[in-house]
Amino acid sequence: MTIDKNIFGYTKNGEEVDCYKLADDGITVEVLTYGGAVRSIVVPVGDGVRDVALGFDSVADYEGHSSYIGALIGRVGNRIGNARFSLGGKSFSVDANEGPNCLHGGFQGFDRRVWNARELKDCLALSLNSADLECGFPGNMAVEVRYSLKDGALIIEYIAECDEDTPISLTNHCYFNLGGHDSGNIENHRIQIFAQAITPVDERLIPTGELLDVTSTPFDLREPKTIGSGIAALHPQLALGSGYDHNYVLSKLPHQDLALSAILEYDGLKMTCHTTQPGLQFYSGNHLTELKGKDGATYSKRSGLCLETQSWPDAINHPEFPNSILRKNETYRHTTEYKFS
Repeated sequence: MTIDKNIFGYTKNGEEVDCYKLADDGITVEVLTYGGAVRSIVVPVGDGVRDVALGFDSVADYEGHSSYIGALIGRVGNRIGNARFSLGGKSFSVDANEGPNCLHGGFQGFDRRVWNARELKDCLALSLNSADLECGFPGNMAVEVRYSLKDGALIIEYIAECDEDTPISLTNHCYFNLGGHDSGNIENHRIQIFAQAITPVDERLIPTGELLDVTSTPFDLREPKTIGSGIAALHPQLALGSGYDHNYVLSKLPHQDLALSAILEYDGLKMTCHTTQPGLQFYSGNHLTELKGKDGATYSKRSGLCLETQSWPDAINHPEFPNSILRKNETYRHTTEYKFS
């Protein structure tokens, strides 16, 4: 794998943002230090190549949008109900940046930070320090995320330590479109998710604590299904009137080995997703609205989809859910792999 670096631009506060291009075996991936964002994934298809990740042309575009396109998410991906939780006998209030809830870490989550970068022998390592009570979360946390390419796969490894107990669920919010980032919506993609249940949510998108068996429902994606046909069949109340935005239960315990969680296929290209995480948030890009993307593209509703490997949403407030607490001086680590063929 080779790595090249270029200056991508500057934030409104004057911070330099760099773009690193990783290349291996015909695949190239661009990663920005702003938000750790995956800006492009160019893969060989037939006699040509195809960029299958949504992205922007300038730092200002990344700063100006609220769709988390390509970004690293933390400290906690997905939602924390009522933006509060109790831990170690103490109550904590975190940023309420989506109505009453905390979404994707708060107003200045990891997607809004400029990460430090270093080139290692076989990966690009991005790191940052998150201070005690930043966005309301306890403890001083050190985070490192490593990007690498191997055997046709983009591999993302997440590592963190903290000097206090704290909730954590790091993920990446890349929007994929296997037809190409500028090719329209993803409703004709076929998807398969290897999960027997989802965590249903209330009207505030917070899990009820139940598990819903997907059998005989439009959420059953254990056999390949066209995304558009699934959306058409969704019950309006369960789908919240828009489409897929649900946590699929991959396992009831975190695990150390990579497991196949999903397969996505369209127009001669297949992407498989393996992860060590117990949950997968499948989001069908329901709320993308006329964003000016890179290379003159316009991103509208369902121009891309996300497969966010994660802890279950609001797990800190559901002791029956898989553990999402990083204990003081222990190491958080998980890996996700997106492989193209």
